[in-house]
Amino acid sequence: MKKLFQTLGPSFLVFVLLMLVACGGTTTGGGTPTPTTSSGGNLNIAFLPKQINNPYFDTAAKGGQLAATDLKGQFKQVGPSTANAAAQVPFITTLTEQRVGAIVISGDDPNAVAPALKQAMSQGVKVVSYDADVAPDARNVFINQANSEQIGRSEVDLLAQQINSAGQIAVLSAASTAANQNTWIGFMKDELATKYPNMQLVKVVYGNDDDQTSFNDTLALLQQYPNLKGIISPTTVGIAAAARALESVKKGGKVALTGLGTPNQLRQYVKDGTIKGFELWDPGNLGYLAYYVAALLVEGKIKGTVGETFTAGKLGSYTIGANNVVLLGPPTVFNAANIDNFNF
Repeated sequence: MKKLFQTLGPSFLVFVLLMLVACGGTTTGGGTPTPTTSSGGNLNIAFLPKQINNPYFDTAAKGGQLAATDLKGQFKQVGPSTANAAAQVPFITTLTEQRVGAIVISGDDPNAVAPALKQAMSQGVKVVSYDADVAPDARNVFINQANSEQIGRSEVDLLAQQINSAGQIAVLSAASTAANQNTWIGFMKDELATKYPNMQLVKVVYGNDDDQTSFNDTLALLQQYPNLKGIISPTTVGIAAAARALESVKKGGKVALTGLGTPNQLRQYVKDGTIKGFELWDPGNLGYLAYYVAALLVEGKIKGTVGETFTAGKLGSYTIGANNVVLLGPPTVFNAANIDNFNF
């Protein structure tokens, strides 16, 4: 073998090394092969939710993982253990340093994370927001789970059906800085003012997507407003904590509760009558669509401009709307009649 290499000479060895590098794909600074795509894009896409170990975001992550499998890309999820915008910033910085192809983020505060996201974009990282938007100039596209006005108004309508459109109500929200929550609440207030003059919103409280805080806030509402007729909690952590709090003081079914949650999380409360009905889109499909859009941006197949159309695998065709927003679709109302038909 040694004689063979001596015979072929150094130029042949250089040729062999070049061929090996070409066949092995690109490498990172640490020498680890990084898969390439047919268009040369870097389908190394990271999800950054408001918090990890949250059932809603875990389901969305499964959808993102499924899209990654379909597209033969890479997927990972990182994030803080508690919902906190400041805690998201170091993750954005690290992902930028790791030169991921795209960051898919649910912003806990649209402006607090904007500078770090803009820095990522200046380094060539694509940014897709999902669930909760960030500042428009700090992302390429926002994947909106449903029409914000439809969500806010329908939440009030659902509660009105349960309390005969009369009485004191409260809202148990997530963080006071969460853009999606605040937008929904704005439409809730408008719906109350225009359609339900006999329903009075007495207070909006913020459980910060923390189970214990949301539980305690619910109990405080019940104590402060003994005539409270209903609660709207447009957050998966909040509605589950509120249901548990109502049951703990034997108010389940006596104080109406609706909001946004997952069927698996709330099934027991629907079946025992604590919750008559609630809404949600499929967070798995939300994650799938968000990953798909991020991949198309990375590969240069879309630019994220208004009016562009694309196909997102199993979900079909979409169009990028005003303000570079893609709408997943209308939410589903879950109740005792249909909840066993869903498993997420």
